[in-house]
Amino acid sequence: MKKTSTLQNGLIWFGAGVSLAEILTGTAFAPLGMAKGLAAILVGHIIGCAMMLLAGLIGGRTGRSAMETVKMSFGQKGGLLFAFLNVLQLVGWTAIMIYDGALAVGGIFDIGRWVWCMVIGALIILWIAVGITDLGWINKLTMAALFVLTLVLCKVIFFSGNAMPDLTGESLTFGAAVELAVAMPLSWLPLISDYTRDAEKPTQATWVSVIVYGLVSCWMYVIGMGAAIFTGEYDIAVIMVKAGLGIAALVILVFSTVTTTFLDAWSAGISAESLTPKLDGKKTAIAVTVIGVAGAILFPMDDITGFLYLIGSVFAPMIAVQIADHFILRRDRFAVAADARNLVIWLVGVLAYRLLMGVDTPVGYTLPAMVLTVLLCILAEKIKPTVKA
Repeated sequence: MKKTSTLQNGLIWFGAGVSLAEILTGTAFAPLGMAKGLAAILVGHIIGCAMMLLAGLIGGRTGRSAMETVKMSFGQKGGLLFAFLNVLQLVGWTAIMIYDGALAVGGIFDIGRWVWCMVIGALIILWIAVGITDLGWINKLTMAALFVLTLVLCKVIFFSGNAMPDLTGESLTFGAAVELAVAMPLSWLPLISDYTRDAEKPTQATWVSVIVYGLVSCWMYVIGMGAAIFTGEYDIAVIMVKAGLGIAALVILVFSTVTTTFLDAWSAGISAESLTPKLDGKKTAIAVTVIGVAGAILFPMDDITGFLYLIGSVFAPMIAVQIADHFILRRDRFAVAADARNLVIWLVGVLAYRLLMGVDTPVGYTLPAMVLTVLLCILAEKIKPTVKA
């Protein structure tokens, strides 16, 4: 397979960061005010992107896909559990992103949500058909257009309105806000190695990918928060209409949805290949897109915070075990059927995350749950060292 350049990887993750989901999540930070909201966004992204970086480096170093690297900690059969869970979350993300995109575009040019779901789905399938290494000028042109249009959106929000003194909405603690900021980079943890493994310079590509994604994602969160604070409006499509962006707004919303959701569908295909070699990654990615379109048409998907926390509780302990094994303990369990010890530690990490959701900490729930999981891995190895095969 043709290797991807560092620039290509940067563009891929720029596209992932320019996301309607990030903007919509950012609106929830408005009750904190600009200063505290910005602090929560930065702290959350530093935590989330650090985890994302380590996950990407494992794939880059080993040349394995995300779900193949999971087998290095949980064994062949153990890794299948996470590949299955990852396919499920990616199908969910695909449907949510198509739903959000269609809903927002419908607010500008209403021809029926189902029609926009079909249009966005068709464009994602086109992206998949072209393939990640052959997107070339299409990706560069799309990213340049998105960059310019998001700058226009920033001008509209931050230089055309006044801060609203009385913001209504649910109160959000600083810790919960940090966790919402951690959630987006965390959701990419089970995917990033699918792209860094095919890079010409894997380590460099991983750093560039994470830095680009982190900066752009923060930017999207700030746009969402600024929209709510400076315009008093939580619907980004309404803001664009009021600003008279028209066709430009359609382009932003449609292509930001396509460039982000493409990664979800593509990685679902790669994860499916980990389940069984009989599945073709590209065909599976197209099938996932079709399922996502159907889900977006049939089901309402307005509140995704519960979904984000569910992803965090499952995949944060998973990557914590991988970090402990790869960077600290130097354990490789790829050749075994299943590593029962790590599966038990992962389950304890999941329970710890869910329990921590009832405790308001300044750094959210992900970091404490991951630290606990890493410490359990180190302790378990001290008590009973792994016998080298």
